[in-house]
Amino acid sequence: MKFAFFYLASYLNLLVSSLFVTILYLGGWHFSIPFFSLFQTFEWNFMSNGINEVISIIIGIVITLVKSYLFLFISIMTRWTLPRIRIDQLLNLGWKFFFYLLL
Repeated sequence: MKFAFFYLASYLNLLVSSLFVTILYLGGWHFSIPFFSLFQTFEWNFMSNGINEVISIIIGIVITLVKSYLFLFISIMTRWTLPRIRIDQLLNLGWKFFFYLLL
């Protein structure tokens, strides 16, 4: 059971870090395509302004979640696809290949 919590905490860390990256670096709740206002599409005259604000807030939350899930998908697929490298293999690569490449 403790080992399951370890993996759960690892994936929760990925989710929280992808949310932080989305909010800080990818624009957060703003739409990524420039010169295209998504919120003007939802300007209906027969609805009150309160409903328009709620719809724009919901769209902003959905945009943030889609961006973070895309980043999470890329992170998880990278983790599942690429093989893990042991530390001794990484040190051998650094000292035997990259060191001579630098010289």
